[in-house]
Amino acid sequence: MGEDLFSVEGKRIVVTGSNRGNGLAIATGLIQYGAKVLRIDRQFDSDIGAIDIVFDLSDLDSLPKLCNQIYKALNRVDGLVNNAGISLATKKPYEDLSVFKQTLEVNLEATFRLTSLLLDSMSANGGSVINITSLGAELGFPDNPSYQISKAGLRQMTKAIAKDWGHKNIRANNICPGYIRTKMTEGSFNDPKMNRQRLDRMLLNRWGEPTDLVGPVIFLISNASSYITGSDIYVDGGWMANGL
Repeated sequence: MGEDLFSVEGKRIVVTGSNRGNGLAIATGLIQYGAKVLRIDRQFDSDIGAIDIVFDLSDLDSLPKLCNQIYKALNRVDGLVNNAGISLATKKPYEDLSVFKQTLEVNLEATFRLTSLLLDSMSANGGSVINITSLGAELGFPDNPSYQISKAGLRQMTKAIAKDWGHKNIRANNICPGYIRTKMTEGSFNDPKMNRQRLDRMLLNRWGEPTDLVGPVIFLISNASSYITGSDIYVDGGWMANGL
């Protein structure tokens, strides 16, 4: 038998924002397929067999200390899944600069700084950076410009890493989810009108589940994607492809 191209056995992977929702599903799936996973979040409600570090990514000054904990626990980092993100509601999305600042700090600046600190560890043996962006990184959605700006910046950050670190055999790619059933989307999912509007955009006529992200993550961590970098993978049920 030849090598399993899709194997993540023994890979040491960091997953941020992994207490629930998409991050929890990704971390759980990686563990099920043999990876050693370190989770980062503000709290943990369940034990899935990962190494758990309680940390608030908005604490930017403590990120070097967090990275020291990561190195101590894993010795090396083969993959980083930047899943952590926030979306804050405000009645004045173009005037409430506190929401803008907080959203960019967590969704973009913390991710950039954490990734920057871990890239040297990956460079010894190569590695894979996966940024979880959003349809909002490319399409216009109402009343949440801060979230869209942060995800658009994250999408372009991926391209920059792919360009600057490819010679070290570090790959960087985006996974762009559509409407996935999580705590963040429960308002529109539970509203019959909004739910129907979203379903009408999905070619597969169903909402995504967090587990729908596991396969693409494994693909991008594994050797099956060894010649893929700087790319966007849409996990959106066909939303981006839908025309009239």
